[in-house]
Amino acid sequence: MNARPLPAEAALDALGHPLRRVLLRLVAAQEQSVGELVHRVQPVRPVSQPAVSQHLGVLREAGLLTVRTEGTRRIHGLDHEALADVRAWLDELVDPLAPLAQPLDALATEVARGRRARRMSQHGAPGQDAQRLTGSA
Repeated sequence: MNARPLPAEAALDALGHPLRRVLLRLVAAQEQSVGELVHRVQPVRPVSQPAVSQHLGVLREAGLLTVRTEGTRRIHGLDHEALADVRAWLDELVDPLAPLAQPLDALATEVARGRRARRMSQHGAPGQDAQRLTGSA
């Protein structure tokens, strides 16, 4: 079976490499070019510009980064929509019944309305007993 991964799973796969996580943190702080990222990463981890470009490509393919051209430079930024998808996927793991909460709340409201309607039809509307006793209509 060759199932295609969900976008969130592709993003999590891309984050499996420690350098990609570092790059994502740097881009999350500020949009940056490859050269700027290499300059910031090299003091911590010796890495070449082609290696950084390759890792950025993996993050881009996973949908975690956006790229825009500014002159001759390609500026990498965070794709907030993709991160929202990842967060939603993780939230489902934490609380798998959360998507059912709103429909269940609506169902509970309808059940309560039905009970109230049955009580009203069995016992009459409020104030009807007083009207019967006083003879006023």
